[in-house]
Amino acid sequence: MKTLPKERRYETLSYLPPLTDQQIVKQIQYLFEQGYIPAVEFEENPKPDDHYWTLWKLPLFKANSPQEVLTEVRECRSEYPNCYIRVIGFDNIKQCQTMSFIVHKPGSNTNSRY
Repeated sequence: MKTLPKERRYETLSYLPPLTDQQIVKQIQYLFEQGYIPAVEFEENPKPDDHYWTLWKLPLFKANSPQEVLTEVRECRSEYPNCYIRVIGFDNIKQCQTMSFIVHKPGSNTNSRY
């Protein structure tokens, strides 16, 4: 039996290989279907228990499609290529973050898939 290489794990889906654009879009679509408001966050060297990352722009209150959110992810990645980037979903009824997932890890050989 082989063990996984030692690396930090963050949030939902972080144990999986990097997501493709199509997989990211599906997750963002789910976020919209639940009525959540998307936002993009980044952090250069987060700790696994660090819940507060830097917000990329404001939450995307007026975003109507997953492609709009994916465009923001790409802009953030181009501005901060050495940072971890995640998409989060805010529930405006509960007034809290309800979901998040990593969409970019620095140093990954598969970043071109994003």
